[in-house]
Amino acid sequence: MRIAFAADDSNECVDAVRAYLAAGHELVAVDGSWPVMSRRVAETVVSGGADFGVLMCWTGTGTAIAANKVAGARAATVADAWTARGARLWNDANVVALSLKRLAPDVAVECVAAFLAVTGPDPDEAGNIALLNE
Repeated sequence: MRIAFAADDSNECVDAVRAYLAAGHELVAVDGSWPVMSRRVAETVVSGGADFGVLMCWTGTGTAIAANKVAGARAATVADAWTARGARLWNDANVVALSLKRLAPDVAVECVAAFLAVTGPDPDEAGNIALLNE
């Protein structure tokens, strides 16, 4: 898979997620301040330049808000693998946003792995997901 990735700071959590992604996926690195990088990641995903996006900032919240300003982006802030999986399965999220300050590196990697492991949204949620596009 091709993954657009950006983080507004660097620490061992960011390094762990970046290493995980680089080991199994084609990484599209994006730079800029958190609003700019978030928009660029979302635009890359929506335009088809990447299959999914991964954003990291201090809380994960600002990057998700900024990414969701892009039409067609569905960014979810997650802090555990169950929520990450559910964001893809039940909401068809195409961008995951993580806290680089509050998550342990192994938990952040678990979140990303769970998010990317979902092969597609739950067909039972198709009607609800379609409402998101209105």
